[in-house]
Amino acid sequence: MARVKLADDGSSIDFQTSDTLPSSLKKFRRSPEVEGFYRFVYENDLRFEAGEILDKIILRRRQEKKAKRKKP
Repeated sequence: MARVKLADDGSSIDFQTSDTLPSSLKKFRRSPEVEGFYRFVYENDLRFEAGEILDKIILRRRQEKKAKRKKP
């Protein structure tokens, strides 16, 4: 059963989601949402683009964390 469905024209993406949050990093990686994301990226050959997006997210989160530490 596919957890990620892409429309034939590429206009929409449908992810299967779950209501529970994984408690560990290993379980997070195996969650349906993350597996669906990995599968979507791989099947559509978007590894480079996904890497750029994740790098930007990580950089932004680091900057936000630094800003929180600097505030008195």
